[in-house]
Amino acid sequence: MAACRTELTLQSAELDSTHLQVAAAGAIVLGLVQMTVTGDEAHLLKLFVEPGHLKSGIGRLLLDWAKARASACGARRMIIEADPDAVGFYHRCGAHSCGLAHSGSIPGRMLPRLMLDF
Repeated sequence: MAACRTELTLQSAELDSTHLQVAAAGAIVLGLVQMTVTGDEAHLLKLFVEPGHLKSGIGRLLLDWAKARASACGARRMIIEADPDAVGFYHRCGAHSCGLAHSGSIPGRMLPRLMLDF
């Protein structure tokens, strides 16, 4: 995670150019999702759930929000460059593999690229 810190850190300038939703219980943040839409394609930028809340349904709720928001903005599909450990989750949510993408943080590392049609 330390090698990816810069890429995964939410920047204040992104708040004007991306769509963001936070899942919280009171003042405690449980997860977040961030995406952008260009034409008929959405790009999932971040989807995180606090480790203690994995498999609680929060990830699916956040992804469903992102899909609905993307669809409302005209997107018909979402591109996801996933952490390898999250591929199973995205497959269960209906995404399919469509190649590999270069990591923005670790030279030489490839990430699974997925597509989720709405």
